[in-house]
Parts: sequence; structure tokens; C-alpha cells
Amino acid sequence: MAGIGIVLLTYLIGSVSFAVIVSKAFGLPDPRSYGSGNPGATNVLRSGKRTAAALTFAGDFLKGVVAVAVARYFDGGIGTQESVVPFAALAVFLGHLYPLFFRFQGGKGVATAGGVLLALYLPVGLTALAAWVAVFAATRVSSLGALAAAVVAPFAAWYFLGWGSASAVVCLISVLLVWRHRANIRKLLGGVEQKIV
Repeated sequence: MAGIGIVLLTYLIGSVSFAVIVSKAFGLPDPRSYGSGNPGATNVLRSGKRTAAALTFAGDFLKGVVAVAVARYFDGGIGTQESVVPFAALAVFLGHLYPLFFRFQGGKGVATAGGVLLALYLPVGLTALAAWVAVFAATRVSSLGALAAAVVAPFAAWYFLGWGSASAVVCLISVLLVWRHRANIRKLLGGVEQKIV
């Protein structure tokens, strides 16, 4: 029962949409109403408010870190394959994608996934982050960097952790990231995906 409570708590943490909250605090339109319609840092950046976008990214990233840390603390484990922590990591990510507090209209999960991976197992997170940075630096396309990280993360999890619940969760998060970027994939294939300059 304690494990279920931890998973529910981390889902609720994930359900806090910083894109919507920060936009409201800055007097900006709801990020679900313009651009890509995605409540995330990249879309908030389209408002022209870099500070709002940075705060959105920080909030979404940190909730992934905090949720894993909270789960690890209450579980008494170390976030390995045998712990409830990987399931809490998945729960906070799902909370971001389908937030209870915002009519289940969530973001694509890149920042939250980054926080989750770094907190779950640092080498896995750093490997995925390196992939994102390398591809984004070369292309200036945020979605392409995210997709590269999503592809690399499962291999990093398998390499560093072997096969188990944590690796399975990383794989599922990666699949969901790719699924949430399906519109971006169509734009990439059509050569019309926007760059960040």
C-alpha cells in the first residue's frame, strides 16, 4: 500500500503544469492556445518571454528530480531495479503528460523526463542529455534533440543498469516521448520544423 501511495503522490507532483502556471503569472496567454498548443518551455518561448520559458523548463525539470527523490526517501531504497522508485519516476512523467489538475492536457515531457533520468540514475541521464545537446547544437531543432535523447536513453539504461524495472521504465518513457513528438516527426520529414535561434 505504501508503494501505491508513493506512485500516486508522484503522479500528482507531475500534474503541476508549470507552463500554465508561469504563463498566468507573467500575464501570458495559456500556452495550450497558441503555437504548437503544447504546455512546455519551447512553446512558452514563442511568447517572446525567455524568463517565463526558463522558469517553465526549470519547474518541469525539477518536478522530475523532486518526485524521484521523494519516492526514494519514502521507499527507503536507492532507486535500483528492485525499488518502487522507477514506478514513481514513470508516474511523475505520466502526470506531466496527462495532468489531473489541467484536464489531462499536458506537455511532451522532455524537461520532466530529463529530471527523472538524471535523478533515477545519473549516468543514464547524462548520456541522454549529451545526445540532446549534441543534436540540438548541430541542428538548433529542439524536437530532434529530444528524439535523439529518447533513442539513446534505453540503450544507456540497459548498459548501466542491465534489464529490470528501471530499464523497462526508461524504455516506456522513451516510447512515450517519441509518441508525443509524432507531429514534430511529420514536420521534420516535411522539412518544416522550426529551429530555435
